[in-house]
Amino acid sequence: MNQYETVFILNPVLSDDQVKETVKKFEKFLTERGAKMVANEDWGLKKLAYTIDNKKSGFYHLFQFSAPGDVINDYEVEFRRDERVMRYLTVRLDKYAIEWAEKRRSRMSKKSQA
Repeated sequence: MNQYETVFILNPVLSDDQVKETVKKFEKFLTERGAKMVANEDWGLKKLAYTIDNKKSGFYHLFQFSAPGDVINDYEVEFRRDERVMRYLTVRLDKYAIEWAEKRRSRMSKKSQA
């Protein structure tokens, strides 16, 4: 199984409940197909670098997971089908990216504890 990281941007007009529901939908999609979630980070509402569908901001979310490679195609089709998703990007992590992600998570947990 390979490790992957997906960042997706949700429409800013969604309520908090709708955002949580959408995130749970994609997390459930992965776990039902044998993926193991490593990290699930909510980055909150952020300003976009450029407008998308006349929107200047969006709810950012990050998943890091390990899954079989054949799951990714179906996973990205689900993103395309969901109108709440404005953009998404899934990348396969190599060993250096995995180490970097672990260091970033540990730094963020230290900041949140302080």
